[in-house]
Amino acid sequence: MLRLVWTTLLLGCPALSVLAAAPLHVATTVAPLTDMVRQVGGAALRVQGLVPAGVNSHTFQPTPGEVRVLAQADLVFLNGLHLEIPIEKLARSSGKPTVTIVKLGERTVTPAEWVFDTSFPKAQGHPNPHLWLNVHYAMQYVQLIQEHLSAVDHEHATLYAHNATTYRAQLAHLDGCITAALSLLAPSQRVLLTYHDSWPYFARRYGMTVLGAIQPASFSEPSPREVARLIDQLRREKVPAIFGSEVFPSKVLHKIAKEAGVRYVTTLRDDVLPGAPGEADHSYIGMMRQNVTTMLEALGGTPATFASCLQELATR
Repeated sequence: MLRLVWTTLLLGCPALSVLAAAPLHVATTVAPLTDMVRQVGGAALRVQGLVPAGVNSHTFQPTPGEVRVLAQADLVFLNGLHLEIPIEKLARSSGKPTVTIVKLGERTVTPAEWVFDTSFPKAQGHPNPHLWLNVHYAMQYVQLIQEHLSAVDHEHATLYAHNATTYRAQLAHLDGCITAALSLLAPSQRVLLTYHDSWPYFARRYGMTVLGAIQPASFSEPSPREVARLIDQLRREKVPAIFGSEVFPSKVLHKIAKEAGVRYVTTLRDDVLPGAPGEADHSYIGMMRQNVTTMLEALGGTPATFASCLQELATR
């Protein structure tokens, strides 16, 4: 689809009207996806992430401003797997007739690979949607983003292919560094108890075990019996640390950590990029680097080895 606008050049003679390509309007949802699209599209796109930092993506309802963004979008990238149902409905009802809507999750894994767990029970039919925390899946997201951008905007297809190839190489290196660093942990250290149930695809990729999550899909507090069970399990298995959210503080997790005598770390992120826009770490790669460093520091690993592996990535 070639999108064009009229511009005027004043050359000391009657105005001449010429055609200039307008940037493609792309809407995304959570910040990691937004960053991936920007990495592939560069200056050829106008990208708008709809879910603000610190807002729960599962319950987010678009404001009138976000509805206007969707109405202008040529292409909408969703994570899918039922994460952004209100946004998808609005995109289909209020978007352009020609808008392309891509659900990356459904195109990355088959239903046989879906994870159902405490927060996302199979009986409700909504699988855990947090595929992007598995860097191997993120690489597939990038490939899909490139393909769909190129299909809609043929003019910049070569640019998208080049950017995607470079970015996928960076992600492959990151994936290898994470795999190597976490493999050095003892089995008893490769355990995650988190605030939100975001980590099953990460755990499956990198040999971790998810002990549980405090915030279920209903967002209700865990029962006293469940809290007691987790405390007993942490003591029995000698888990070094548990992980809260930097955005959503949890009194329950703090209590569990205190009763079990384990370290409570509150800086794990699943969809909030670190730092401010424009800073080096304000990216999907920066988020994953900080997450894995946090895990290694808390669980008794070797962050220096991980950092050394990433030095090569920093020079690319």
